[in-house]
Amino acid sequence: MKVWSRALPALFLCILVSGRLFAQHPEKSYSLDETLRETGTTLVWDPFFSSGALEAGDHRIKFYTGPAGEEGPVLLDGREVITLALPYIDGNSLRFPETFVVSAKRAFSSAEETDKTRFRIAAIIVDPGHGGRDSGAVGTHTINGKTLKSVEKDITLAVSRDLSGRLKAAYPGKRILLTRTGDTYPTLEERVNIANTVALKDNEAIIYVSIHANASLNKTARGYEVWHLPPETKRELIDREKYADSKEVIHILNAMLEDEFTSESTRIGRFILNRFQESLGGSIPSRGLKAENWYVVRNARMPAVLVELGFVSSPEDARLMADESYLKRYSEALYKGIADFVAEFEQSGGYIAP
Repeated sequence: MKVWSRALPALFLCILVSGRLFAQHPEKSYSLDETLRETGTTLVWDPFFSSGALEAGDHRIKFYTGPAGEEGPVLLDGREVITLALPYIDGNSLRFPETFVVSAKRAFSSAEETDKTRFRIAAIIVDPGHGGRDSGAVGTHTINGKTLKSVEKDITLAVSRDLSGRLKAAYPGKRILLTRTGDTYPTLEERVNIANTVALKDNEAIIYVSIHANASLNKTARGYEVWHLPPETKRELIDREKYADSKEVIHILNAMLEDEFTSESTRIGRFILNRFQESLGGSIPSRGLKAENWYVVRNARMPAVLVELGFVSSPEDARLMADESYLKRYSEALYKGIADFVAEFEQSGGYIAP
């Protein structure tokens, strides 16, 4: 027994914590500030679940905290699971094990390198229709003894602002641009010029979503709809200067790009319609996906759709679009539809099946 008692300190260099064995000398750890500085990230923290996420651009590592020294799964970009020594709370401080910090830094660096060669949506243009001296469609109704005036330019701006905020929160690494932020009137040419002049890298793409409200002489006309460019429409999409040495293939490349944009536009439209149906249910009918040569859709050199939220000429639709909570349901559905497309586009590396 004396021999064993003298040998114990040398043989058992580990201690049992929460049913697991760990080194007596825990690994080096970093403070929150040190971790953020080392990884170049920001922290999103959920105090209720004692969980958080490190974010850098469009990438994030989500984690739960555990006892000091415990290993567990962390989630990279919602897809890849990595087992690491978990961050832990020491007193009132959040500590990050060195192996966690090193692995997180490596994962972000690898994701950034992949981004350089993988197609991604770099910018989203949100275009609130009309504005300023152009009120757009206007509907006046008497509902429950009160006069309700629905003005298209106000409805589209309210929805677009909320949508822009949601997109910026979800995609801090993407450029989210509004063609107008107040009651101003950019011309149709100015709107598409904002989109067409966004500088893009070779592996970057951009999409355009124009938001409107409808009107009809038929007061019973109701519902939302999404428009894209007719497939037979031909546009000049290729930069001829870029392919000056290959003039014989420019028309082929242009046709291929037109086909891609048509496929991508219809995908955006379908995703938005699906989310409208999910969010709005039976309160307002769907008029489906349609094709038309709208100016902004035709002249934006990118996948583009025009969304009609409802009819200001319809008392039922006008009442819904006058409800602030209902407008937020519109913007949430638009956001989810766009996010569905972004996820499909980026996870496929830019390939959208027709």
